[in-house]
Amino acid sequence: MRKLLVLALVGLVAQLIDGSLGMAYGLTSSTLLLVAGVAPAAASASVHLAEIGTTLAAGVAHWRFGNVDWRVVSRIAVPGALGAFAGATVLSSISTEAAAPWMAAILFTLGAYLLVRFSRPLRVNRAAGGLRGRFLGPLGLVAGFVDATGGGGWGPVATPALLVSGRMEPRKVIGSVDTAEFVVAGAASVGFLIGLGTEGFLLPTVAALLIGGLIAAPIAAWLVRIVPAQLLGATIGGVIVLTNARTLIRVGGLPGGAQWLVYGLLAAGWLVAIVLAVRALRRVRDARATVEAAVAASAAPVADDAPSRPVPVTATAEG
Repeated sequence: MRKLLVLALVGLVAQLIDGSLGMAYGLTSSTLLLVAGVAPAAASASVHLAEIGTTLAAGVAHWRFGNVDWRVVSRIAVPGALGAFAGATVLSSISTEAAAPWMAAILFTLGAYLLVRFSRPLRVNRAAGGLRGRFLGPLGLVAGFVDATGGGGWGPVATPALLVSGRMEPRKVIGSVDTAEFVVAGAASVGFLIGLGTEGFLLPTVAALLIGGLIAAPIAAWLVRIVPAQLLGATIGGVIVLTNARTLIRVGGLPGGAQWLVYGLLAAGWLVAIVLAVRALRRVRDARATVEAAVAASAAPVADDAPSRPVPVTATAEG
């Protein structure tokens, strides 16, 4: 019971992060399941089965808060489902010993990408026009494949790519990616069911993760409007990097002194990323405050002691 309560808390925290950042439910949950000794394929299968419920709840919540662009959802969900099904089939056919370092390497890379991406300002370029299907299709295919083989990755691949394009508001990027993930999670679960059978799903783990995620989904959809994605992305990226570095270091067979050196360098990089994220967030807020002050100044009424100007009189038809 204690373990299930911990897993429910993991699901709740992971969904809070995912719903407010557009990523990291699968990364966070899969990373902790791997640390607990769960086989990679079983971890990814269980997380994706739980995600069917959490992403449905998240999608409804984001829709109610106006965070969803249905055009983007329709063009990224189907390719994502195809990629996820293929990825689940591949992971199901790999042995646990071979899959563990592969999955840890994917998670480590995605965590490092989060650190780099969110240490820089997030900008929106609405003048660039809408996103095209020839961009969204391949993006969904790759993100879905990485998501299934890595136990998470749909958000870390899709969300930053859409943010970098600068053609959508961050809250709409997050809401659309979370909503499309419902289809992706379903396709991945079918792939794992075919490859592993029902015994590949840890049902108590699925139930605990699902309960925690369902509680957090509506809260996260509201938090996306107020929580700085900049700081949250850098923070969770460092957690994922350090956690999965443990598996990679063990596979690499590094001696004790070298291990601590690697951990120290990774921790230093994490700290630098957080500092840069805070600075970028402050720069964006200062620039926004400057623009708002300039707009307010230009719209301010003329002071009472300002010299009056003669008002021209326009002749009317009556003379």
